[in-house]
Amino acid sequence: MRTILFNYLLKNFLKRLFIVILIAFCFGLILNLFEEIEFFKNIDVSILTPLVLTSLFIPSMITKLLPFIIFIASMWFMLRIRNNKDLLTLKVYGYSNIKIFFILALTSFFLGWLILIIANPITSSMVKYYEKTKSEYARDIDHLVTFNNNGLWIKENFGSSERIITAVRPEAQDLIDVTIFHFDENFNLYEKIFAKKVNISTNDWKLNDVIFFETVDGVFKRKKLNNYNIKSIYNYEKITSLFNNSDTMSFLDLILDYKKLMNNGYNKQFLNQSLHSMLSLPFFLFLMTALASIITMGALKRAENFKLILLGLLVSVLVYYFKDLSIALGTTDRIPLILSIWAPVIALSFFVFIGVLQINEK
Repeated sequence: MRTILFNYLLKNFLKRLFIVILIAFCFGLILNLFEEIEFFKNIDVSILTPLVLTSLFIPSMITKLLPFIIFIASMWFMLRIRNNKDLLTLKVYGYSNIKIFFILALTSFFLGWLILIIANPITSSMVKYYEKTKSEYARDIDHLVTFNNNGLWIKENFGSSERIITAVRPEAQDLIDVTIFHFDENFNLYEKIFAKKVNISTNDWKLNDVIFFETVDGVFKRKKLNNYNIKSIYNYEKITSLFNNSDTMSFLDLILDYKKLMNNGYNKQFLNQSLHSMLSLPFFLFLMTALASIITMGALKRAENFKLILLGLLVSVLVYYFKDLSIALGTTDRIPLILSIWAPVIALSFFVFIGVLQINEK
């Protein structure tokens, strides 16, 4: 009998979670589809293209919202078994509040690890394909930055001229082995610059060991310079921010290829933030499920459903803004970055501990 009741709890809890995820997917699909259609409105593509790209992007978005999705699913499940008296039946057969609490919370905890290890690599690959596809359709954008196996490529449009910059690799706040091409309005090459190293810490780029080619009467004249400066709309911070998308990196990438990502020019602070944010996911799922269980196990009267739903919504909003505020404090160096990621988990743990003591007495 206990096995049947355990399967009942697990099956129905996961069923509610699947339904909430499906609803979130549909809402996300509708909302993001308008954005993709707006992007492709002047490009000759099939309607399937924005639909497919939206479908690739939404799973990653759902993973980010999973703590709140699982909170809603847990509230729904607990209210349901409370209203149809299944909660009382479970207690009759020896399932106390604390036991039900741990079954649901631990299920969420292990589900979080499964998502990190199995689902996250898939969603990150989907986002990579999403961004790669959109960048291919963005070739005609005036300003474009891309990074591939051939190194870093930058396109700038200034006035009636265009500039294309290539670099073999980034190194701290420098670009190594840089080639700069300047084209006129008819896309005729009139200037070419080679530099061993370029410092891009500011918009005033400093080129070192420069070989300068300039057209004079249709002939390229070679000139060697120790230093040379150019103005760019890009700097180190702006370029790195374009690639600081944690959705394109999986949990396994961060664990297994951390040093490789550092060598590829990713910021250490960004990598640490992404890694610890992912590590905190199973704990967040545990705590959000725990909060939902504690809120709904406090009473058995149906009349309190509306109050509990309002309380649940208020808790979700508070947790969301507390988490967002904590990350903002970490990224601005007001508090240590790692602490800013784990602070919401630690704070919620205290509330859950107190709540568990209360429901254990009922």
